[in-house]
Amino acid sequence: ILAFLADSVLVLFFQTPLKKTNALIAQMGITFVNAYVPSALCCPSRASILTGKYPHNHHVVNNTLEGNCSSKLWQKIQEPYTFPALLKAMCGYQTFFAGKYLNEYGAEDAGGVGHVPPGWSFWYALEKNSKYYNYTLSVNGKARRHGENYSVDYLTDVLANMSLDFLEYKSNFEPFFMMIATPAPHSPWTPAPQYTKSFQNVSAPRNSNFNIHGKNKHWLIRQAKTPMSNSSIQFLDDAYRKRWQTLLSVDDLVEKLVKKLEVNGELDNTYIFYTSDNGFHTGQFSLPIDKRQLYEFDIKVPLLVRGPGIKPNQTNKMLVANIDLGPTILDIAGYDLNKTQMDGMSLLPLLRGDKNITWRSDFLVEYQGEGYNGSDPTCPGLGPGVTHCFPDCVCEDSYNNTYACVRTLSASWDLQYCEFDDREVFVEVYNLTADPHQINNIAKTIDQEILEKMNYRLMMLQSCSGATCRTPGVFDPGYRFDPRLMFSNHGLRARRFSAQFL
Repeated sequence: ILAFLADSVLVLFFQTPLKKTNALIAQMGITFVNAYVPSALCCPSRASILTGKYPHNHHVVNNTLEGNCSSKLWQKIQEPYTFPALLKAMCGYQTFFAGKYLNEYGAEDAGGVGHVPPGWSFWYALEKNSKYYNYTLSVNGKARRHGENYSVDYLTDVLANMSLDFLEYKSNFEPFFMMIATPAPHSPWTPAPQYTKSFQNVSAPRNSNFNIHGKNKHWLIRQAKTPMSNSSIQFLDDAYRKRWQTLLSVDDLVEKLVKKLEVNGELDNTYIFYTSDNGFHTGQFSLPIDKRQLYEFDIKVPLLVRGPGIKPNQTNKMLVANIDLGPTILDIAGYDLNKTQMDGMSLLPLLRGDKNITWRSDFLVEYQGEGYNGSDPTCPGLGPGVTHCFPDCVCEDSYNNTYACVRTLSASWDLQYCEFDDREVFVEVYNLTADPHQINNIAKTIDQEILEKMNYRLMMLQSCSGATCRTPGVFDPGYRFDPRLMFSNHGLRARRFSAQFL
């Protein structure tokens, strides 16, 4: 089993830069066109991949040690039960990791690079966050410094070479799992020298939600200045272009490893996954560049899979999430999923094309906003509680950018319902059938009964764990709704909807 995890890949990226990946994985297998993350931020999302759990169950809420990112608590409570730990201990797999693990991995207060998480036979992990040059790797717990010589230090290529070495020298008497997590295309967007001139005419997509005011949205979206300044537009276009350039080296990495598997005679017996930990926005609703928002451009990710029993050139429209990756890989390995506490579902029946599958119609998105106690010194007029502010005082996050959503996809509805945990108790609802770019918040006009059902379903998902995260959604035939439950004293957050909340 081979898994590629790129950082912050927009689904649109498959239209141009990753041509080899598209040919070698997507066209030889299945593309999930509705694949999502439950939290559009690196560390919470990666924790969900590793544990198969929603953030409210693995308790990683942001990219800091205080937010449980690679903290001592994470190491004690969650790491021993990640799917690689189970693969190695219970299924006899030799396991290999190379690349970015969690943003605070290697921090002194969390054991430094000497800490090798349980479950990995071979460990080549980047200290801290994304870099391309001048970084430190933990090589099975020993620090190895790299400089800025392209031929020996460019991280994407270093990861490729380490991965090729593993495939060359691994045991042929045990099954293997590899996870290769390239920082590309995360900032600082440093392309390989041979690709610095690529895509000179490429700019960020000008969809209908590009550089418009986010009316009827949460205040953090409304504070963005419209139209954006010329400097902001040039900055995001340059960033978009560089991101594409960095992905060309990822494309080369995928090609090298697939060819190596073919030479080894192992390709036809290997499952290969390609995905990302979150999406990315570039100018939508006049937000320059980042993630952390509830919209499709941040929570939707690519997911491509090829392998034994998977027919080529397929697309699948089922609603899948990164919490499904762990259960899927354990299922492939023959592990009993009932022995885990994972919230996700195995994709194996979908990969095999099984008929009459009962599948989810919704999943949970949740995020806990960050903000400094003091005012941003460059933007004092915005007051305290904001962060990630651009020079023109447009901020990408705030302490009350804290929300939870139900994302629903069924035969009858393509809907997103979100609540903010703030003084406004702000609600956003989008009908993506009529409004795929989420421009019109229909919270004030949608049927009251649907609002109440979605509110109740959201409360249930926010308190779910394991099997209760897989109960029927609002638009499943098996869903049962008793409005009296919304207002009973069952310990879950509930409220009536009235004009003052919308």
